[in-house]
Amino acid sequence: MSLLERIERDFLAAYKNKDTDLVAVLRMLKTAAKNRHVEIQRPLTDDEVLDLVLKQIKQRQESIDMYSKAGREELAAKEAAELQLLRAYQPQPLSEGELTTLIETLIAEQGAASIKDMGRVIQAIMNTHKGRVDGKAVSELVRNRLSS
Repeated sequence: MSLLERIERDFLAAYKNKDTDLVAVLRMLKTAAKNRHVEIQRPLTDDEVLDLVLKQIKQRQESIDMYSKAGREELAAKEAAELQLLRAYQPQPLSEGELTTLIETLIAEQGAASIKDMGRVIQAIMNTHKGRVDGKAVSELVRNRLSS
């Protein structure tokens, strides 16, 4: 089952169960997918739908930061709840150990020896493990490994 089909199925189930929070989140996600479908004029692949989910997650994280800084905790809590609902559609993240092993492997494969090679290593990780790793964490780990 494709990711878009899963979202549609979950939307219908949430609608029938009157889960208004999940319905609202999935409705926004479906709308973003429909807009993207119209824009590119072909059905979306799972990777493209995953990109939309990740974009929605990033928007929620930024909103939480802004609301928290502004002292609007009730809005930050609402965004945090939506973020948790969206995370169900994100692939299982890599653990710290798996990420460290992956970084070591890619550094060895690419012969990276200095900070100048950092971009290549990060790009390889982000391309092969989209949605499963945090870009900031990857950048920090790669920087620490290459600078030592």
